[in-house]
Amino acid sequence: MDGVRNVRVTRQGQLSLPAPVRRRWKVEHGGELGVIDLGSAVVLIPGGARAARRALGDAFGAGRYLAAVRELNDPELATQ
Repeated sequence: MDGVRNVRVTRQGQLSLPAPVRRRWKVEHGGELGVIDLGSAVVLIPGGARAARRALGDAFGAGRYLAAVRELNDPELATQ
């Protein structure tokens, strides 16, 4: 897989992840994805919102996490 795929969003807001992505990231039926809205992009993180917060913390380091969240203007990410 080259890392770039198109997916379509239904009228109900649902989308289908390509099978190679589901297998690689072990996203099973009913599995959760954390969604981070970066303003110019959306990032999906397997494992739900808690995993998304952890991934942001790891990416930015403890000192930069809250600053990054403020820049995203998403108060939900600042909790927990």
